[in-house]
Amino acid sequence: MLNSNGSPSAMLTSFWSNRSLVLALTKREIIGRYRGSYLGLLWSFFNPLFMLAIYSFVFGEIFKSRWSGGTGSKSEFTLILFSGLIVLNIFSECVARAPNLILSNVNYVKRVVFPLEILPWVIMGTALFHGAVSLFAWLIAYSLLVGLPHATAFILPLVLLPFILLIMGFSLMLASLGVFLRDMGQMIGLIITAMMFLAPIFFPITTLPEAYHTLIRFNPLTIPIEQVREVLIWGKLPDWKMLAIYGGLSLIIAWFGFFWFQKTRKGFADVL
Repeated sequence: MLNSNGSPSAMLTSFWSNRSLVLALTKREIIGRYRGSYLGLLWSFFNPLFMLAIYSFVFGEIFKSRWSGGTGSKSEFTLILFSGLIVLNIFSECVARAPNLILSNVNYVKRVVFPLEILPWVIMGTALFHGAVSLFAWLIAYSLLVGLPHATAFILPLVLLPFILLIMGFSLMLASLGVFLRDMGQMIGLIITAMMFLAPIFFPITTLPEAYHTLIRFNPLTIPIEQVREVLIWGKLPDWKMLAIYGGLSLIIAWFGFFWFQKTRKGFADVL
């Protein structure tokens, strides 16, 4: 279903009307990534387990890192670090691929009836699949090292929903800009790296001077990372007020990204 309208209702209608196509393309994307390998989809499970072991060794044994305000154990630091990296990986997989999304699917641009605006949803589906596998590995590690996960873990989808909307807004804008500005793909890698080190992934905000707290909280990754840890690590309810504000801003960014994409898509065929 082709929809060039950039209204908020059109954004939701487009996704819902093409949900079967999004699911089919997402499955093809995931299966295609591991096609030809002996272990196939099992790699999506072994990769996060391997990374969890590496982080545990490097930060726990070599750097002797501990999380301020926690129990001070090596396993706790590893679990806290890995939970933040799950959030980062969902963001980076979508945003890093977005600038080349249209460029790598030129055949869809030539098809008048193909809804190009669903392509970011496909990479989102792929990122969420890998995020879910990483979360499963995290839950296994938590159960072995600590015990049964907190019941608040069931709130995780609500915590991630505003984050998903934010990513979709960025992905739609970058997918459009990537068609006209080919350097965007190179720039976004540097930006993601900067965002990673300016987010509370490797450290808690409380360890920084007060003057830097505002800067860190302007990072779009900060609130999702902190709230994911609240429900997964500390067993607390998320800050609903903060999530509501973050969700409102995410909804505006998602709509603007959709609006921008729909208004600029008419020029894709001319440039490509």
